[in-house]
Amino acid sequence: MRILSRSVLPIAFCLSPALASALDLQPGVWEVSSHNMPVGGRAMPGMQEMLAQMQNLPAEQRQMMEGMMAEHGVRLGAGGVQMCLTAEQIKAQEIPLHDPDSGCSNEILERSATLWKFRFSCPDAQGEGETHFVSDKEFTTQVKGTYKGQPSSMESRARWLGADCAALKAN
Repeated sequence: MRILSRSVLPIAFCLSPALASALDLQPGVWEVSSHNMPVGGRAMPGMQEMLAQMQNLPAEQRQMMEGMMAEHGVRLGAGGVQMCLTAEQIKAQEIPLHDPDSGCSNEILERSATLWKFRFSCPDAQGEGETHFVSDKEFTTQVKGTYKGQPSSMESRARWLGADCAALKAN
């Protein structure tokens, strides 16, 4: 799990909700699931495998991981990482893409109502991607780049679960 938490989860957090506010997205709880994540020709675990690994951790270790995630306003749900997007964040286009201390940055290259193209840079990863806004309750992202010098890619899907973020804030 140590490898998982230090490599795959940060990539998923950094790249999954890539700049999600082209449409008038619904504020509330969003669940992001990542899949198809090869790095250097080797498949990385998908979201379902990561969730299963998390559930199989000893209780104390799982609670520690859940606590660290809760500090950032996220939790693991049945289908992926859940986070709250407020109406203010969406309006201001201040979507929390990554931990502010991660050293990552994003740049929008092209923007329309249904498609955003972007470039990202993190200490161990860089590349480009596209976010397709399917509706106000769903968007998908495809990313290609490098991770620790190895070619990598990732696909993710974000879907709106509901307006009430209280359960995430209670963590």
